[in-house]
Amino acid sequence: MATPLRLKIVADAAEELDGRRRRSQDSRARIVAAMLDLVHGGEMSPSAEQVAERAEVGLRTVFRHFKDMDSLYGEMSKVIEAEVLKIVLQPLAGKTWRERLAELVVRRSQAFEKIAPYKRASNASRHRSSFLEAGHTRLVNGLRLILKSELPPEVASDRLTLEALDLMMSYEAWSRLRSEQGLTVRRAREVLQAAIARLIA
Repeated sequence: MATPLRLKIVADAAEELDGRRRRSQDSRARIVAAMLDLVHGGEMSPSAEQVAERAEVGLRTVFRHFKDMDSLYGEMSKVIEAEVLKIVLQPLAGKTWRERLAELVVRRSQAFEKIAPYKRASNASRHRSSFLEAGHTRLVNGLRLILKSELPPEVASDRLTLEALDLMMSYEAWSRLRSEQGLTVRRAREVLQAAIARLIA
């Protein structure tokens, strides 16, 4: 039978272990939040030192949780995917597939506006990050599947129409309208909805 002293030692050890786990989880969350804050603030490629300083942890702590900056970019990629899918996967209210497609443009514009700083940084570093490249591919494929699920079979099987719709409803098209062409959110939506309506008329 365990003595009261032994039980106390075991309980204290368990509490200490649980405390270390919580501190470790807290440090990891602060590191990811720091990375996202820096990117959102316009830093396209934050250094480990910048992340550590913003998270108020030591540089060794950053690399204890993430073996390299690439794996930290992987966390950013997960945030991008989650933010987009959280918005675009909500049920659409339109009664016809054309109405739902127009609604999907609005949904995607909301999501793309939210992730824009992170996506710009992600795209700038994608060529040297396997995590970011994989995340980009998952996002593109996921958005394409959502689009196809809203189209009637005869439209989804028309390769030219599908590819054109996929292009027009991509982050890249949205970014071009907002950045290079300097359109407002409202105007960019109107352009996309008009172009899509003519394509599927």
